[in-house]
Amino acid sequence: MAEITIHNPPSLGKPLGQYSQITRVKASEFLFIAGQVATDKEGKCVGSGDFDVQCGQVFANIEIALASQGATLANVVEFTTYLVHSQDIARFMAYRLREFPRMFANGRFPPNTLLIVDRLVQESFLIEVATVAAL
Repeated sequence: MAEITIHNPPSLGKPLGQYSQITRVKASEFLFIAGQVATDKEGKCVGSGDFDVQCGQVFANIEIALASQGATLANVVEFTTYLVHSQDIARFMAYRLREFPRMFANGRFPPNTLLIVDRLVQESFLIEVATVAAL
């Protein structure tokens, strides 16, 4: 099992949301999970036009990908999030504030880089999240 510690040095200031500044990892293997979008197992978009529904599906897909490799959200060391609309930043922060305490019950939220992009692979997708995990 990986040794994962989360750090928020006071000199960097408090994170602006449900994430941490640094993850320190000692691991034998890493998982790099491609950016997940809001698709079901048939590849169909879930929650077209509904940001919260898409967030739920994206993180469900991440959990499925992790489980397929014998891992859980506790193994996550970093997220990279892509949003299509800057107006969705507040919705994303609200989703994380509401859901991450359940997903990361220990309160150790992985670092997250948030980027606003022109579009994703299909116009109906509003969010994509890439994940790095340690085993």
